[in-house]
Amino acid sequence: MRHLLGIHELGVSGIEELLELTDNFAEVNARPIPKVPALRGKTVVLAFFEDSTRTRVSFETAAKRLSADTVSFSTSGTSVSKGESLRDTALTIEAMGMDALVVRHRSSGAPWQLARWLRSGASVVNAGDGWHQHPTQALLDCWTLRRHFGSLGGLHVAVVGDIKHSRVARSNVAAFSLLGADVTMVAPRTLLPPSVDGWAPGPGALKVSNDLDGVLGSVDVVYLLRMQLERQGEALVPSLREYTARFGLTGARADRLRDGAVVLHPGPMNRGVEIAAEVADGPRSLILDQVETGVAVRMAVLFRLLNPGGEPV
Repeated sequence: MRHLLGIHELGVSGIEELLELTDNFAEVNARPIPKVPALRGKTVVLAFFEDSTRTRVSFETAAKRLSADTVSFSTSGTSVSKGESLRDTALTIEAMGMDALVVRHRSSGAPWQLARWLRSGASVVNAGDGWHQHPTQALLDCWTLRRHFGSLGGLHVAVVGDIKHSRVARSNVAAFSLLGADVTMVAPRTLLPPSVDGWAPGPGALKVSNDLDGVLGSVDVVYLLRMQLERQGEALVPSLREYTARFGLTGARADRLRDGAVVLHPGPMNRGVEIAAEVADGPRSLILDQVETGVAVRMAVLFRLLNPGGEPV
């Protein structure tokens, strides 16, 4: 495994290996001094061409806890703002020396293109590309659910919201399906993709619904997505108020979930739109667990890429 670009490329065995590695690094993070020398001497470059808080900080924390050196790069105040191409920017950074490039970009497919351009053998990690993929988010969500339920096999997950524009949805539906969960995508027709062919490559079934209330009683997990207004070129719902009335997880809807059902959200949340504040902060919510898990998952990814023959400390 040289790069981590998408969930489909990992397959079941790759996902399972990274989840097992995450078990080890979750234990490291629970220590009084959560740091190991596993990647001492390695350099990880964080190149974020889109805004990010959770993913960027999580990757930086993960690299530092593995004792790697980190270099942060953003578009503001750099040659990118002067018109430099992505290729020239990447090759310039590569020439300065790096072992891994963690990249987030607004264009779908950018990490794959970078992996073809780089000549030094450096690893590329996709931290989110356009509407396309967000593999480490899917991994941390799988680990969060596995820790809570023991396994994803047989779970029924409702993925609710702006699925059409969501890279998280694409990666998560694939990962959940590969690990044996059944998925129902719930959204207005205008926020569903034109086709779901290839979205669920595993044994888990995939269904599509426009009726959240009709689905809630049968699910173990409600995975809520933010309305991706910055990626929408037109008004796809009449109003946010109407969207909340039909597809928001209000307190009343959460009360109708069956015993043991949980709520996830990749963040950032629009409280009062896709999720009520009392649900986000309530006993069913695993949202902060997701954030906590992110560091351990990204430690596992960087360790496996940059120390392929090593054993976790």
